[in-house]
Amino acid sequence: MTTPPTSTTTPAVAVNDLTVAYRESPVLWDIDLDVKSGTLTAVIGPNGAGKSTLIKTILGLVKPSAGEIKIFGKPYSQQRKLVGYVPQRGSVDWDFPTTALDVVTMGRYGHLGWVRRPAKAEFDLALDALRKVGMTDYADRQISQLSGGQQQRVFLARALAQDAQVYFMDEPFVGVDATTEEAILSLMRDLQRQGKTVMVVHHDLETVAQYFDHVAILNVELIAYGAMATTFSPENLRKAYGARIQDRIDGKLAAVIGK
Repeated sequence: MTTPPTSTTTPAVAVNDLTVAYRESPVLWDIDLDVKSGTLTAVIGPNGAGKSTLIKTILGLVKPSAGEIKIFGKPYSQQRKLVGYVPQRGSVDWDFPTTALDVVTMGRYGHLGWVRRPAKAEFDLALDALRKVGMTDYADRQISQLSGGQQQRVFLARALAQDAQVYFMDEPFVGVDATTEEAILSLMRDLQRQGKTVMVVHHDLETVAQYFDHVAILNVELIAYGAMATTFSPENLRKAYGARIQDRIDGKLAAVIGK
């Protein structure tokens, strides 16, 4: 089991002066963000805002042009065992010949190293993770034979098997059925009850306030970050999405933002 950080005041994720550029064009610009430990944080913003890039940069998958990132006060390279990641489903090669149980067991490799082979204890943990997402009956099924929602739950189980303290999820609700959406939401809330931190790239503005307690609003620059009640506001949404969001603020979003 990973050891929880000793200080509850240290941000789970601290991003300072972060800039990411592709071909000299900034994708993220001068981001400062301290994500509080034990929170469910949604990362929202228009297409091209840099949401997925932010997550991938925190995880070391994208190299920043400038800035510093720490997980519980230390560089990510020193805290890998504390971090779990659920990538976008569309970025995964689902034709790779492996079973659901094998995929979930891969979540234990950070603890085992790549030399040691998984033992019964690792397979038991993987099976327990599959149970928590309702996928026990599919343990021996090839991942290519699973539906989109089932594949997503397998990757959630893999992240669970990592026994992390901070979880990053990149648009986990996209393209899934109602059963999987409920499973994801239940899992996030269970993780929070255990004191874990969850940071999720999310696209559905109508469910943000229902699913999360904190929100980071992004459009290349960080527009705002904070508790949902004070941050998910018409003013901040207009800053991020522009004038085109006004009709939604006046319509479907009116109830959820307390307009």
